[in-house]
Amino acid sequence: VQLQASGGGTVQAGESLRLSCVASGAIFEVKDMAWHRQIPGEQRHLVAKITVDGSADYDDSVKGRFAVSLDNAKNTVYLQMNNLQPNDTGHYYCSSNIATMLGHYSEYRYWGRGTLVTVSS
Repeated sequence: VQLQASGGGTVQAGESLRLSCVASGAIFEVKDMAWHRQIPGEQRHLVAKITVDGSADYDDSVKGRFAVSLDNAKNTVYLQMNNLQPNDTGHYYCSSNIATMLGHYSEYRYWGRGTLVTVSS
């Protein structure tokens, strides 16, 4: 199973970006998909998460500005980021709790490589 994120870049404060992350491989079922942010010297923390039934949770710092969505058919999660601010800067990682059926059923949280978002003031 692989997760591939894209969509990062450099923007000015107040602008928008849309991140995408697609899961591929021997997937039996995607349970949820999430976005996390990490800046140097700090731990990675959850920004937004969505389950396959559409239930979404957000970090308080992004509520009202970010929107997470999931295309179940494409195993793809999106993060629409509006009104970006300098403290949104960081590497954004997607993760997914995925069930596989390779001889036996198992669940595991897979991680993709980060995509860098830089917001200048």
